[in-house]
Amino acid sequence: MGISRSSRHKRSATGAQRAHYRKKRKFELGRQPANTKLGPKRIHSVRVRGGNFKYRALRLDTGNFAWASEHTTRKTRIIGVVYNASNNELVRTNTLVKGAIIQVDATPFRQWYEAHYAQPITKKGAKAQATGEEPVKRSNHLLRKLEERKKDAKLDPLLEQQFVAGRLYACISSRPGQCGRADGYVLEGKELEFYVRKLRSGKQKHAHGA
Repeated sequence: MGISRSSRHKRSATGAQRAHYRKKRKFELGRQPANTKLGPKRIHSVRVRGGNFKYRALRLDTGNFAWASEHTTRKTRIIGVVYNASNNELVRTNTLVKGAIIQVDATPFRQWYEAHYAQPITKKGAKAQATGEEPVKRSNHLLRKLEERKKDAKLDPLLEQQFVAGRLYACISSRPGQCGRADGYVLEGKELEFYVRKLRSGKQKHAHGA
């Protein structure tokens, strides 16, 4: 039996069984899920209706992630899946789907921040800079520009903790099984607080269960 997306097998709103008046149709077909895993990039193309192509990502290990409050996007390495609202099994098997909460490498974002604002992103980095490196020569114009930027350089304390650990929480907003990419955005603000709470409560439940 093929996978079908038709609703002819379902009951009507009043509960009546619908009459079978035709077989399955090609335009109602469904396909097996991609179940995109973490690993070296492997993408298959699938010929679909109208001669178009879908790109079925079977394995991915990188993606483009947007840091919305800083208006920048960086390609970075995906470390692992930490939360999925629909199914814990997708967390255990590191399956990349739209809406999954993942951890990504913070290095590209840290490097951009330190170059853009000309100051360390964490207090630990500030101490290291004070003890070590000699100052870089910059023009007066650039110094004025950097001073203006520094006025707006405020970092969320939760994000700062993640930068210290070298891993950021992000959400996948693309569909890896359809477009062959795992792109998304870095979590911050209220959304980040919500997911941090969820992750903590999940860990506590597992601790009590053990």
